[in-house]
Amino acid sequence: MEAMKSIVNPLSSICFVCILLLFANAASAKTHYHDFVIQATPVKRLCKTHNSITVNGKFPGPTLEVNNGDTLVVSVVNRARYNVTIHWHGVRQMRTAWADGPEFITQCPIRPGKSYTYRFTIQGQEGTLWWHAHSSWLRATVYGALIIHPKQGENYPFPKPKRETPVLLGEWWDTNPIDVVRRATRTGAAPNVSDAYTINGQPGDLYKCSKQDTTIVHMDSGETNLLRVINAGLNQQLFFTVANHKLTVVGADANYVKPFTTSVLMLGPGQTTDVLIKADQTPSRYYMAARAYASAQGAPFDNTTTTAILEYKTASCSSNCAKTKPVSPSLPAYNDTATATAFTRKFRSPRKVEVPTEIDENLFITVGLGLENCPRGARSRNCQGPNGTRFAASMNNVSFVLPSNFSLLQAHHQGIPGVFSTDFPAVPPVKFNYTGNVSRSLWQPIRGTKLYKLKYGATVQVVLQGTGIFTAENHPIHLHGYDFYIIAEGFGNFNPKTDTSKFNLVNPPLRNTASLPVNGWTVIRFVADNPGVWIMHCHLDVHITWGLAMAFLVENGVSELESLEAPPVDFPVC
Repeated sequence: MEAMKSIVNPLSSICFVCILLLFANAASAKTHYHDFVIQATPVKRLCKTHNSITVNGKFPGPTLEVNNGDTLVVSVVNRARYNVTIHWHGVRQMRTAWADGPEFITQCPIRPGKSYTYRFTIQGQEGTLWWHAHSSWLRATVYGALIIHPKQGENYPFPKPKRETPVLLGEWWDTNPIDVVRRATRTGAAPNVSDAYTINGQPGDLYKCSKQDTTIVHMDSGETNLLRVINAGLNQQLFFTVANHKLTVVGADANYVKPFTTSVLMLGPGQTTDVLIKADQTPSRYYMAARAYASAQGAPFDNTTTTAILEYKTASCSSNCAKTKPVSPSLPAYNDTATATAFTRKFRSPRKVEVPTEIDENLFITVGLGLENCPRGARSRNCQGPNGTRFAASMNNVSFVLPSNFSLLQAHHQGIPGVFSTDFPAVPPVKFNYTGNVSRSLWQPIRGTKLYKLKYGATVQVVLQGTGIFTAENHPIHLHGYDFYIIAEGFGNFNPKTDTSKFNLVNPPLRNTASLPVNGWTVIRFVADNPGVWIMHCHLDVHITWGLAMAFLVENGVSELESLEAPPVDFPVC
């Protein structure tokens, strides 16, 4: 009997401790309430004032700060003249797909004068994410940082920096961006490129009428700052650097990474990168700068440079520095693919991770642009793409079409027929030399709303293959509702016989947005453990406008905890 007690008591103690820890975690988690009012606000940039769409009159919008495990409740009221949704970029949204936000994918838009409340919990994520409009091109001005700190009582896996500074890189049009995309949609031509890039909403010293409002980041000599860099731009990958300073990368897309040091970052739209910077230079002022990584040969792009200023705050500097011209940085050439590739290939998880090895679903998806022939009876003014065509884009030759009467998630949940089909092809319908000279007969995609169905718990591998149709370029591919392991990338056509030897199944990085190399390929893996409808798309908004997207339909599992929650009572109707 005594022997039995000696066995039972320790087990009881362990269970009791587990219960206490669960309660402690639940008690420390908080619910954060925010009100977002979408409204037109006068915003002056580049000498002109525009009635820009903002959140609470701010551009960029408010920074939200939470801890891992906290819940966000964000009430959105639409007082603008456009439909709007808000996407919480990179949040896993476990069982809460109704709160993900992409228009006509997980919800119908919030109409002018209407409202919707997003409710979701952050689970197991730490670092930097962001939120943005996911309706037309509203995210040109409707975006902000979402910072996830460790749980209370827990620490970063690196020495805590003295300061933390969000650095939001954006794009600015000196006109209404909604008019820009509507004109392009009407004509079938490429939209006008932006007129400026911005750092925390400001173009910086090198643009007209901008010098006095340049963003300034202060640091004391010797201190370390955690820069949370976000590419919130619509259509451009960006290089980012700080003159004379090294950057130690410690996180990306709200996942910690094995630290490495670099002088330049490359972020595609949607990507975030956390870096430590130490004020170890002569006290002065130093430019922080960003400009385009433009990988598409011959395609127009905004070739301007945005700047902010890193300013040392010391006795020796305080009186003189304000008058000192900032030290200029060295940035890569616009088409420096070697630097962009070297940077993305440095990412590793901090330790060995459990990468799925037994694959249930193996997809091969071509990604790229195309051209649609001018529809019969259409006027030439509606076909202003190359040689009288209209620009298009596709995955596996399917140009994705958004529904308009229901969201895909609503149609799936309610069993509404005719909204989508589940026959998205797992491989390209035609094999060809994807990165070579592609026959004109393969330039025209088919239009459709095709989903790919996954069983709950399925292990998935996706080979993303870039194509040379019309022009090859680097595509930032974002998957909603999931993080995925990037196990390999390369140039040319993926070869399953030889390229599998390059797979990193030990410590690949965990991301939500992958940079698909220009004329190359990327392999990702994930487990389908989050039921719902999840769009995977190029985060260059011009490309999603043209149809560069597909969606996964992940079925419910067996238990309630493996199933999609019921839709909220205030769910928007179409």
